[in-house]
Amino acid sequence: MEHGTTHAACIAGGGPAGMLLGYLLARAGLDVVVLEKHGDFLRDFRGDTVHPSTLAVIGELGLLERFLKIPHQRVARLAGVVNGHRVTIADFAHVRTRCRYIAMMPQWDLLNFFATEARAFPSFHLEINAEVTGLIAEDGRVIGVRVADPSGKREIRAALVVAADGRHSTVRRCAALPVHDLGAPIDVLWIRLPKRPGDPSETLGYFDAGRVLVTIDRGEYFQCGLVIPKGGIDALHAGGIRAVREQIAALAPLLRDRVDAIRDWNDVSLLTVRIDRLERWHRPGLLCIGDAAHAMSPMGGVGINLAIQDAVAAANLLAAPLRDGAVSDAQLEAVQRRRMPAVRFTQGLQVFAQERVFGQAPPGAVPSRSLPAPLRLLQMLPLLQAIPAYVVGVGVRPARVRTPNRAG
Repeated sequence: MEHGTTHAACIAGGGPAGMLLGYLLARAGLDVVVLEKHGDFLRDFRGDTVHPSTLAVIGELGLLERFLKIPHQRVARLAGVVNGHRVTIADFAHVRTRCRYIAMMPQWDLLNFFATEARAFPSFHLEINAEVTGLIAEDGRVIGVRVADPSGKREIRAALVVAADGRHSTVRRCAALPVHDLGAPIDVLWIRLPKRPGDPSETLGYFDAGRVLVTIDRGEYFQCGLVIPKGGIDALHAGGIRAVREQIAALAPLLRDRVDAIRDWNDVSLLTVRIDRLERWHRPGLLCIGDAAHAMSPMGGVGINLAIQDAVAAANLLAAPLRDGAVSDAQLEAVQRRRMPAVRFTQGLQVFAQERVFGQAPPGAVPSRSLPAPLRLLQMLPLLQAIPAYVVGVGVRPARVRTPNRAG
Protein backbone atom coordinates (compact mmCIF):
# COMPACT_ATOMS: atom_id res chain seq x y z
CA MET A 1 0.00 0.00 0.00
CA GLU A 2 1.05 3.54 -0.76
CA HIS A 3 0.33 6.35 1.70
CA GLY A 4 0.08 9.88 0.34
CA THR A 5 -0.56 13.17 2.02
CA THR A 6 -3.80 13.75 3.88
CA HIS A 7 -6.27 15.75 1.83
CA ALA A 8 -8.96 17.97 3.30
CA ALA A 9 -11.54 15.96 1.34
CA CYS A 10 -11.58 12.81 -0.77
CA ILE A 11 -14.67 12.52 -2.97
CA ALA A 12 -15.63 9.13 -4.40
CA GLY A 13 -17.46 9.60 -7.68
CA GLY A 14 -17.08 12.09 -10.51
CA GLY A 15 -20.78 12.70 -11.15
CA PRO A 16 -22.54 16.08 -10.83
CA ALA A 17 -22.46 16.09 -7.01
CA GLY A 18 -18.85 14.98 -6.73
CA MET A 19 -17.46 17.27 -9.42
CA LEU A 20 -19.27 20.37 -8.18
CA LEU A 21 -18.33 19.72 -4.55
CA GLY A 22 -14.72 19.23 -5.61
CA TYR A 23 -14.83 22.53 -7.48
CA LEU A 24 -16.40 24.41 -4.57
CA LEU A 25 -13.96 23.09 -1.97
CA ALA A 26 -10.94 23.80 -4.18
CA ARG A 27 -12.34 27.26 -4.86
CA ALA A 28 -12.45 27.73 -1.09
CA GLY A 29 -8.73 26.96 -0.97
CA LEU A 30 -8.98 23.36 0.29
CA ASP A 31 -6.96 20.41 -0.96
CA VAL A 32 -9.44 17.98 -2.52
CA VAL A 33 -9.19 14.84 -4.64
CA VAL A 34 -12.05 13.45 -6.75
CA LEU A 35 -11.87 9.75 -7.68
CA GLU A 36 -13.66 8.59 -10.83
CA LYS A 37 -13.60 4.85 -11.46
CA HIS A 38 -14.04 5.16 -15.23
CA GLY A 39 -11.52 6.51 -17.72
CA ASP A 40 -13.81 9.33 -18.86
CA PHE A 41 -17.31 10.73 -18.36
CA LEU A 42 -18.80 9.24 -21.54
CA ARG A 43 -21.93 7.29 -20.56
CA ASP A 44 -25.13 6.93 -22.57
CA PHE A 45 -28.47 7.67 -20.94
CA ARG A 46 -27.23 9.48 -17.85
CA GLY A 47 -29.45 12.35 -16.76
CA ASP A 48 -28.89 15.19 -19.20
CA THR A 49 -31.02 17.91 -17.62
CA VAL A 50 -29.49 21.09 -16.24
CA HIS A 51 -32.26 22.74 -14.25
CA PRO A 52 -32.81 26.45 -13.57
CA SER A 53 -31.51 26.04 -10.01
CA THR A 54 -28.28 24.48 -11.33
CA LEU A 55 -27.93 27.25 -13.90
CA ALA A 56 -28.39 29.73 -11.03
CA VAL A 57 -25.52 28.07 -9.11
CA ILE A 58 -23.31 28.22 -12.19
CA GLY A 59 -24.24 31.88 -12.53
CA GLU A 60 -23.36 32.60 -8.89
CA LEU A 61 -19.91 31.17 -9.61
CA GLY A 62 -19.47 33.57 -12.54
CA LEU A 63 -19.34 30.70 -15.04
CA LEU A 64 -22.72 30.92 -16.78
CA GLU A 65 -21.60 32.73 -19.92
CA ARG A 66 -18.90 30.14 -20.60
CA PHE A 67 -21.21 27.28 -19.73
CA LEU A 68 -23.93 28.35 -22.15
CA LYS A 69 -21.44 28.29 -25.02
CA ILE A 70 -21.57 24.48 -24.80
CA PRO A 71 -24.11 23.16 -27.36
CA HIS A 72 -27.44 22.52 -25.69
CA GLN A 73 -31.19 22.63 -26.23
CA ARG A 74 -33.45 24.82 -24.11
CA VAL A 75 -36.74 23.44 -22.79
CA ALA A 76 -38.98 26.29 -21.67
CA ARG A 77 -42.10 24.19 -21.19
CA LEU A 78 -42.87 20.61 -20.23
CA ALA A 79 -45.73 19.32 -22.34
CA GLY A 80 -47.46 16.03 -22.83
CA VAL A 81 -50.13 14.08 -24.65
CA VAL A 82 -52.46 12.66 -22.00
CA ASN A 83 -55.22 10.29 -23.13
CA GLY A 84 -55.03 11.92 -26.56
CA HIS A 85 -55.11 15.52 -25.26
CA ARG A 86 -52.14 17.85 -25.84
CA VAL A 87 -51.41 19.74 -22.58
CA THR A 88 -48.79 22.03 -21.06
CA ILE A 89 -47.79 20.79 -17.63
CA ALA A 90 -45.07 23.25 -16.59
CA ASP A 91 -44.07 26.63 -17.99
CA PHE A 92 -40.76 28.07 -16.75
CA ALA A 93 -41.62 31.51 -18.11
CA HIS A 94 -43.68 32.04 -14.95
CA VAL A 95 -40.83 31.13 -12.55
CA ARG A 96 -38.73 33.90 -11.04
CA THR A 97 -35.25 32.58 -11.65
CA ARG A 98 -32.18 33.59 -13.63
CA CYS A 99 -32.66 31.12 -16.50
CA ARG A 100 -36.25 30.20 -17.23
CA TYR A 101 -35.60 26.92 -18.98
CA ILE A 102 -33.98 23.51 -18.60
CA ALA A 103 -30.74 23.19 -20.57
CA MET A 104 -30.46 19.78 -22.19
CA MET A 105 -26.90 18.64 -22.80
CA PRO A 106 -25.00 15.37 -22.47
CA GLN A 107 -23.96 14.92 -18.86
CA TRP A 108 -20.36 14.34 -19.89
CA ASP A 109 -20.27 17.94 -21.17
CA LEU A 110 -21.45 19.21 -17.78
CA LEU A 111 -18.86 17.09 -15.96
CA ASN A 112 -16.03 18.03 -18.32
CA PHE A 113 -16.95 21.67 -17.80
CA PHE A 114 -16.69 21.39 -14.01
CA ALA A 115 -13.44 19.43 -14.35
CA THR A 116 -11.90 22.04 -16.64
CA GLU A 117 -12.90 24.93 -14.38
CA ALA A 118 -11.76 23.10 -11.24
CA ARG A 119 -8.32 22.37 -12.67
CA ALA A 120 -7.66 26.10 -12.55
CA PHE A 121 -7.29 25.66 -8.78
CA PRO A 122 -3.95 24.07 -7.80
CA SER A 123 -5.53 22.31 -4.82
CA PHE A 124 -7.95 20.35 -7.04
CA HIS A 125 -7.00 16.83 -8.12
CA LEU A 126 -9.06 14.55 -10.38
CA GLU A 127 -7.97 10.92 -10.69
CA ILE A 128 -9.59 8.75 -13.37
CA ASN A 129 -9.57 4.96 -13.51
CA ALA A 130 -9.46 5.16 -9.71
CA GLU A 131 -12.06 2.88 -8.13
CA VAL A 132 -12.78 3.05 -4.42
CA THR A 133 -12.86 -0.49 -3.05
CA GLY A 134 -13.09 0.11 0.69
CA LEU A 135 -12.84 2.47 3.62
CA ILE A 136 -10.02 3.03 6.09
CA ALA A 137 -11.12 3.63 9.67
CA GLU A 138 -9.34 4.22 12.95
CA ASP A 139 -11.06 4.33 16.33
CA GLY A 140 -14.48 4.33 14.62
CA ARG A 141 -13.68 7.27 12.34
CA VAL A 142 -13.27 7.07 8.55
CA ILE A 143 -9.88 8.51 7.64
CA GLY A 144 -9.55 7.52 3.99
CA VAL A 145 -10.29 5.06 1.20
CA ARG A 146 -8.68 2.10 -0.50
CA VAL A 147 -8.30 2.58 -4.23
CA ALA A 148 -7.61 0.24 -7.15
CA ASP A 149 -6.18 1.75 -10.33
CA PRO A 150 -3.96 0.60 -13.21
CA SER A 151 -0.87 1.04 -11.00
CA GLY A 152 -2.20 -1.32 -8.33
CA LYS A 153 -3.77 -0.78 -4.90
CA ARG A 154 -3.16 2.14 -2.58
CA GLU A 155 -4.67 4.27 0.16
CA ILE A 156 -5.77 7.88 0.13
CA ARG A 157 -6.19 9.68 3.46
CA ALA A 158 -8.52 12.63 4.03
CA ALA A 159 -10.09 14.60 6.86
CA LEU A 160 -13.45 13.94 5.16
CA VAL A 161 -14.53 11.20 2.77
CA VAL A 162 -17.57 12.01 0.64
CA ALA A 163 -19.60 9.31 -1.09
CA ALA A 164 -20.89 10.71 -4.37
CA ASP A 165 -20.62 7.45 -6.27
CA GLY A 166 -24.25 7.02 -7.23
CA ARG A 167 -27.16 4.74 -6.44
CA HIS A 168 -24.90 1.67 -6.45
CA SER A 169 -22.44 3.37 -4.10
CA THR A 170 -19.54 1.22 -2.96
CA VAL A 171 -18.79 3.69 -0.18
CA ARG A 172 -22.37 3.62 1.09
CA ARG A 173 -22.27 -0.19 1.18
CA CYS A 174 -18.94 -0.24 3.01
CA ALA A 175 -20.22 2.30 5.53
CA ALA A 176 -23.21 0.03 6.33
CA LEU A 177 -25.57 2.99 6.71
CA PRO A 178 -29.29 2.13 7.15
CA VAL A 179 -31.43 2.52 4.00
CA HIS A 180 -35.15 3.32 3.80
CA ASP A 181 -36.53 1.81 0.56
CA LEU A 182 -39.67 3.58 -0.67
CA GLY A 183 -40.19 1.18 -3.55
CA ALA A 184 -40.74 1.88 -7.24
CA PRO A 185 -43.31 0.05 -9.41
CA ILE A 186 -41.57 0.88 -12.69
CA ASP A 187 -38.40 0.48 -14.71
CA VAL A 188 -37.43 2.45 -17.81
CA LEU A 189 -36.07 1.42 -21.19
CA TRP A 190 -33.83 4.09 -22.76
CA ILE A 191 -33.73 4.10 -26.57
CA ARG A 192 -32.43 6.45 -29.26
CA LEU A 193 -34.57 7.10 -32.31
CA PRO A 194 -33.60 9.29 -35.26
CA LYS A 195 -35.00 12.79 -35.60
CA ARG A 196 -36.04 13.84 -39.09
CA PRO A 197 -36.51 17.20 -40.85
CA GLY A 198 -39.88 18.65 -39.97
CA ASP A 199 -40.14 16.89 -36.61
CA PRO A 200 -41.23 19.18 -33.76
CA SER A 201 -38.34 20.42 -31.61
CA GLU A 202 -39.76 19.65 -28.20
CA THR A 203 -39.66 17.29 -25.26
CA LEU A 204 -42.93 15.44 -24.74
CA GLY A 205 -44.45 12.86 -22.46
CA TYR A 206 -47.10 10.48 -23.78
CA PHE A 207 -49.51 9.05 -21.20
CA ASP A 208 -52.25 6.62 -22.19
CA ALA A 209 -54.03 4.00 -20.07
CA GLY A 210 -51.11 3.58 -17.70
CA ARG A 211 -48.55 3.39 -20.51
CA VAL A 212 -45.89 6.09 -20.59
CA LEU A 213 -43.29 7.22 -23.11
CA VAL A 214 -41.05 10.28 -22.77
CA THR A 215 -39.32 11.71 -25.85
CA ILE A 216 -36.46 14.12 -25.20
CA ASP A 217 -35.35 16.28 -28.10
CA ARG A 218 -31.55 15.94 -28.34
CA GLY A 219 -31.12 17.91 -31.55
CA GLU A 220 -30.13 15.11 -33.94
CA TYR A 221 -32.17 12.38 -32.28
CA PHE A 222 -34.90 11.68 -29.74
CA GLN A 223 -33.89 10.07 -26.47
CA CYS A 224 -36.90 7.95 -25.56
CA GLY A 225 -37.79 6.55 -22.17
CA LEU A 226 -40.39 3.77 -22.24
CA VAL A 227 -41.85 3.03 -18.80
CA ILE A 228 -42.45 -0.66 -18.07
CA PRO A 229 -43.69 -2.48 -14.96
CA LYS A 230 -41.01 -3.26 -12.39
CA GLY A 231 -39.24 -6.42 -13.51
CA GLY A 232 -41.15 -6.42 -16.81
CA ILE A 233 -38.06 -6.75 -18.97
CA ASP A 234 -38.25 -10.56 -18.99
CA ALA A 235 -41.77 -10.51 -20.42
CA LEU A 236 -40.64 -8.09 -23.12
CA HIS A 237 -37.69 -10.29 -23.97
CA ALA A 238 -40.09 -13.19 -24.38
CA GLY A 239 -42.18 -11.14 -26.82
CA GLY A 240 -39.16 -10.04 -28.81
CA ILE A 241 -37.92 -6.60 -29.80
CA ARG A 242 -41.03 -6.16 -31.94
CA ALA A 243 -43.10 -5.70 -28.77
CA VAL A 244 -41.00 -2.67 -27.83
CA ARG A 245 -41.38 -1.18 -31.29
CA GLU A 246 -45.15 -1.67 -31.16
CA GLN A 247 -45.51 -0.02 -27.75
CA ILE A 248 -43.56 3.05 -28.87
CA ALA A 249 -45.48 3.33 -32.15
CA ALA A 250 -48.82 3.05 -30.34
CA LEU A 251 -47.94 5.78 -27.84
CA ALA A 252 -46.21 8.18 -30.25
CA PRO A 253 -47.50 7.80 -33.82
CA LEU A 254 -44.91 10.34 -34.98
CA LEU A 255 -42.25 7.72 -34.35
CA ARG A 256 -44.02 4.85 -36.11
CA ASP A 257 -41.98 5.25 -39.28
CA ARG A 258 -38.63 4.87 -37.48
CA VAL A 259 -39.07 2.27 -34.74
CA ASP A 260 -37.27 -0.23 -37.00
CA ALA A 261 -34.10 1.65 -35.96
CA ILE A 262 -34.40 -0.48 -32.80
CA ARG A 263 -32.65 -3.45 -34.38
CA ASP A 264 -32.16 -5.66 -31.35
CA TRP A 265 -31.75 -5.58 -27.56
CA ASN A 266 -28.33 -3.98 -27.91
CA ASP A 267 -30.18 -0.78 -28.86
CA VAL A 268 -32.08 -0.80 -25.55
CA SER A 269 -30.70 0.17 -22.12
CA LEU A 270 -32.56 -0.82 -18.96
CA LEU A 271 -32.70 1.59 -16.02
CA THR A 272 -33.82 -0.22 -12.88
CA VAL A 273 -35.68 2.49 -10.98
CA ARG A 274 -35.09 2.83 -7.26
CA ILE A 275 -36.39 5.35 -4.77
CA ASP A 276 -34.63 5.13 -1.45
CA ARG A 277 -32.76 7.27 1.05
CA LEU A 278 -30.35 6.77 3.87
CA GLU A 279 -31.82 7.24 7.31
CA ARG A 280 -28.45 8.70 8.30
CA TRP A 281 -26.19 10.20 5.64
CA HIS A 282 -23.01 10.18 7.70
CA ARG A 283 -20.73 8.52 10.18
CA PRO A 284 -17.58 10.06 11.72
CA GLY A 285 -15.37 11.27 8.88
CA LEU A 286 -17.84 10.29 6.12
CA LEU A 287 -20.74 12.00 4.32
CA CYS A 288 -23.02 10.67 1.54
CA ILE A 289 -24.61 13.04 -1.00
CA GLY A 290 -26.51 12.78 -4.27
CA ASP A 291 -27.80 9.36 -5.33
CA ALA A 292 -25.50 7.75 -2.77
CA ALA A 293 -27.70 9.37 -0.11
CA HIS A 294 -31.04 9.29 -1.92
CA ALA A 295 -31.75 7.43 -5.15
CA MET A 296 -34.44 9.18 -7.21
CA SER A 297 -36.77 8.17 -10.01
CA PRO A 298 -35.73 9.60 -13.41
CA MET A 299 -39.05 11.47 -13.56
CA GLY A 300 -38.39 15.14 -14.29
CA GLY A 301 -34.64 14.62 -14.18
CA VAL A 302 -34.67 16.03 -10.65
CA GLY A 303 -32.01 13.67 -9.32
CA ILE A 304 -29.28 15.89 -10.78
CA ASN A 305 -30.99 18.96 -9.34
CA LEU A 306 -30.95 17.49 -5.83
CA ALA A 307 -27.38 16.23 -6.18
CA ILE A 308 -26.14 19.69 -7.15
CA GLN A 309 -28.00 21.23 -4.22
CA ASP A 310 -26.45 18.65 -1.87
CA ALA A 311 -22.99 19.67 -3.08
CA VAL A 312 -23.68 23.37 -2.55
CA ALA A 313 -25.08 22.79 0.95
CA ALA A 314 -22.14 20.53 1.89
CA ALA A 315 -19.61 23.11 0.72
CA ASN A 316 -21.43 25.93 2.50
CA LEU A 317 -21.52 24.07 5.82
CA LEU A 318 -18.23 22.17 5.78
CA ALA A 319 -15.62 24.36 4.07
CA ALA A 320 -14.84 26.36 7.19
CA PRO A 321 -14.59 23.31 9.53
CA LEU A 322 -12.35 21.55 6.98
CA ARG A 323 -10.13 24.59 6.88
CA ASP A 324 -9.78 24.18 10.64
CA GLY A 325 -8.75 20.55 10.16
CA ALA A 326 -11.79 18.33 10.81
CA VAL A 327 -15.57 18.13 10.79
CA SER A 328 -17.73 16.98 13.67
CA ASP A 329 -20.71 14.65 13.56
CA ALA A 330 -22.93 17.64 14.35
CA GLN A 331 -21.62 19.48 11.29
CA LEU A 332 -22.24 16.46 9.06
CA GLU A 333 -25.71 16.12 10.55
CA ALA A 334 -26.33 19.77 9.63
CA VAL A 335 -25.90 18.91 5.94
CA GLN A 336 -28.49 16.15 6.16
CA ARG A 337 -30.84 18.37 8.15
CA ARG A 338 -30.53 21.12 5.52
CA ARG A 339 -31.23 18.82 2.60
CA MET A 340 -33.65 16.21 3.96
CA PRO A 341 -36.86 18.28 3.59
CA ALA A 342 -36.25 18.65 -0.15
CA VAL A 343 -35.49 14.95 -0.49
CA ARG A 344 -38.58 13.85 1.45
CA PHE A 345 -40.85 16.21 -0.50
CA THR A 346 -39.50 15.25 -3.91
CA GLN A 347 -39.50 11.52 -3.26
CA GLY A 348 -43.03 11.77 -1.90
CA LEU A 349 -44.17 13.36 -5.16
CA GLN A 350 -42.35 10.74 -7.19
CA VAL A 351 -43.94 7.86 -5.29
CA PHE A 352 -47.37 9.46 -5.71
CA ALA A 353 -46.87 10.02 -9.44
CA GLN A 354 -45.51 6.54 -10.08
CA GLU A 355 -48.38 4.88 -8.24
CA ARG A 356 -51.17 7.10 -9.55
CA VAL A 357 -49.97 8.29 -12.94
CA PHE A 358 -47.24 5.92 -14.09
CA GLY A 359 -48.85 2.77 -12.72
CA GLN A 360 -49.99 0.20 -15.23
CA ALA A 361 -53.70 -0.08 -15.97
CA PRO A 362 -55.34 -3.32 -14.79
CA PRO A 363 -55.83 -5.99 -17.48
CA GLY A 364 -58.97 -5.39 -19.51
CA ALA A 365 -59.40 -1.80 -18.34
CA VAL A 366 -61.10 0.53 -20.82
CA PRO A 367 -58.69 3.37 -21.69
CA SER A 368 -59.94 6.75 -20.50
CA ARG A 369 -60.18 9.52 -23.06
CA SER A 370 -60.80 12.24 -20.50
CA LEU A 371 -58.22 14.64 -19.10
CA PRO A 372 -57.60 14.38 -15.32
CA ALA A 373 -59.03 17.33 -13.38
CA PRO A 374 -55.66 18.78 -12.24
CA LEU A 375 -54.48 18.93 -15.84
CA ARG A 376 -57.73 20.53 -16.97
CA LEU A 377 -57.18 23.20 -14.32
CA LEU A 378 -53.62 23.84 -15.53
CA GLN A 379 -54.96 24.45 -19.05
CA MET A 380 -57.72 26.76 -17.82
CA LEU A 381 -55.38 28.80 -15.59
CA PRO A 382 -51.94 28.83 -17.26
CA LEU A 383 -50.35 30.79 -14.42
CA LEU A 384 -50.72 27.67 -12.29
CA GLN A 385 -48.20 25.99 -14.58
CA ALA A 386 -45.57 27.89 -12.59
CA ILE A 387 -46.15 25.51 -9.65
CA PRO A 388 -44.94 22.28 -11.32
CA ALA A 389 -42.26 24.34 -13.12
CA TYR A 390 -40.92 25.58 -9.78
CA VAL A 391 -41.04 22.12 -8.20
CA VAL A 392 -39.17 20.53 -11.11
CA GLY A 393 -36.85 23.40 -12.00
CA VAL A 394 -36.00 24.97 -8.66
CA GLY A 395 -37.13 22.61 -5.91
CA VAL A 396 -37.51 22.98 -2.16
CA ARG A 397 -35.16 25.33 -0.30
CA PRO A 398 -32.57 25.75 -3.07
CA ALA A 399 -29.10 26.47 -1.71
CA ARG A 400 -27.07 29.49 -2.79
CA VAL A 401 -23.30 29.45 -2.93
CA ARG A 402 -21.88 30.80 0.34
CA THR A 403 -18.31 29.53 0.14
CA PRO A 404 -15.78 32.30 -0.53
CA ASN A 405 -13.35 32.20 -3.44
CA ARG A 406 -10.00 31.87 -1.70
CA ALA A 407 -8.16 30.40 -4.64
CA GLY A 408 -8.53 33.11 -7.26
